[in-house]
Amino acid sequence: MADELLPILIFPDARLRQKARPVTAADADAVRALAPRMLASMYAAPGIGLAAPQLGELLRLVVVDLAGKDEPRAPMVLVNPEIVAVSQEREVREEGCLSLPGQYADVERPARVKARWQELDGTKREMEADGLLATCLQHEVDHLDGKLFVDYLSALKRNMLLRKLAKEQKAKARED
Repeated sequence: MADELLPILIFPDARLRQKARPVTAADADAVRALAPRMLASMYAAPGIGLAAPQLGELLRLVVVDLAGKDEPRAPMVLVNPEIVAVSQEREVREEGCLSLPGQYADVERPARVKARWQELDGTKREMEADGLLATCLQHEVDHLDGKLFVDYLSALKRNMLLRKLAKEQKAKARED
């Protein structure tokens, strides 16, 4: 079923640290079937971005939708996305991640990026982005390389956040 939700992997699942492989023509049918399920899972979480490795699929595939609650959905499906240029200017923005539920921290990244990807039909696209979209694209492309937003934090902040997550996950497991 196209709308069937997929379970989102939670840190420290080792698959979150693996590098995803490029999507090839041989993957086309599987990716066309996976994309709507990724979007449904992202919306249900709820989130604004999701990378295939977060679902255990080691493919370079990302979905993003920054539409607000009262706005019509504006889903983007990015096949083999890459960040091809970044600004020297940097920006700090609070980030969270569906694979680290309930954990947030300020992360510094380039303020603007140029991204390149393919649509599901193979059409090549390129865009310049700033603000939340630039942050989201960088965050999701990081997932494709096995990198998490906590990797940008100091060791002290990262360890505090990950210990808090582990404690919350243990408590949640006892409730379930």
